[in-house]
Parts: sequence; structure tokens; C-alpha cells
Amino acid sequence: MRSNGDTGWVKFVEQRGAYPADRAAALSGVPLSTVHYWARKEILVPSVSPTRVKLWSYVDLMGLRTIYWLRQEKTASDGRDVHRTTMPAVRTALDALRELDLSLWTQETGPSVTVDRSGRVWLRADGAVRDAAGAAPLAAEWLDLIEPFSTREGAIGPDLQSPKPHLRIVPGKLAGSPHIAGSRIETVSLAALADRGLAEDQIHTLYPVVAPVAIAEAIALEQQLRENLKAAA
Repeated sequence: MRSNGDTGWVKFVEQRGAYPADRAAALSGVPLSTVHYWARKEILVPSVSPTRVKLWSYVDLMGLRTIYWLRQEKTASDGRDVHRTTMPAVRTALDALRELDLSLWTQETGPSVTVDRSGRVWLRADGAVRDAAGAAPLAAEWLDLIEPFSTREGAIGPDLQSPKPHLRIVPGKLAGSPHIAGSRIETVSLAALADRGLAEDQIHTLYPVVAPVAIAEAIALEQQLRENLKAAA
């Protein structure tokens, strides 16, 4: 991994997002042990930094949800059993995710990304669903990779764009760290103050530009992420 003094590396990380293993697991909702296992088996190698301090990207978060969902036995809406998607189809989906243009995500907007059971990836914007070439699906059941994601272990990964009304996740801002909308104040920083015993009104005194409701949401999000790790364990 390059030093923080390398501005090119910092810009690369900012644009793609960068999450250590526990953060990637908590945000995706996938068990931490599973995240590590898939990295070891080279099913999903962390794309920002694959060695030493491993770092997963924003797209990797969607990739983790993709693998988890596709490799689960499922029941269709009509009651039919649906077998696990094959690994070649899973890898096809992961390849398609890596081609996503992360500049599409801004502070306020971004497409919804879905994957169907065949492993095909679709973008949904303005009410329409299209693949990278602009084709629309004939019929499909899919998983929205941005919306909250639940696992059988009891974890609930948050919405990867707006985890709560006053919070945002943008791959090109703060390395994809959840933060207060319209600011550079990370939720983890506010939660750390709460961990030190500060009440929400005291935190507001330190950050008067942040609405009290946003402080409460930040603390709640970080608590949810911790619960995700506990549920997975």
C-alpha cells in the first residue's frame, strides 16, 4: 500500500472508497468471516488494497451483497425453490460491477444497481432498468444492491447512498465514509464522542452546524454497524 503522501493514491482512494474488513462487512451486511474467506479464496479480492492492510472499495460492498444473495438457496414468489447461482455467473456479475462509473454517484443522486439471478447487472434510473448497453430486461427478479440488505445471520446493511435521511455515502467523498449530508463530518467521529460519554446536546455544542437529528442518526448508524458485526459473529 502506498504512503498517504502520494496524492495520486489518495485521489484514487477518494474516488473509489476505501473500507477495512470490519467496515466493509458492517456496511455490506455480510459476515466478517465470510468477507475474509472470499478474499482468501480470491472470490472477491479487495480491489483498493489486496495485501497488508486490505481495503475494499464502494463497488466491492455491492459485490459482497451480490455473492451472498446469488449463492443462497432461495424461494421464488410462486413458492418454487431456486438453487444457488453458479460461480461463473457470480464472477460475470462481479466483472460487470467493476465497470461501473463511480462518478454517477454524487451527494444527492446516483443510480440504483440491481443484479438478477443469472448474474446480470442492471442500472435503474428515472424509473427505467437498463444494462450497460442500454438493453432492458424481459423479465427478472433482482436484488437492489444499494437499498438496505438483510442476511440470515440477522445483520442489516444500510442503504449505501442515504443510510439515514441526513446521512450520505459517496464513493468520491471522504473515501466513501458515511457522513453528514452537505458536510465532511463523518458519522464515526460523532459516534466516537458519544462513546466517550458526551450527550447528543454536548456534541451539538462542538458541531453547531450539525442538526441534532443528524447527530442522533449518525450515532444510530454506527450502533447499527456494530450490531451487524455482532450478528454475523
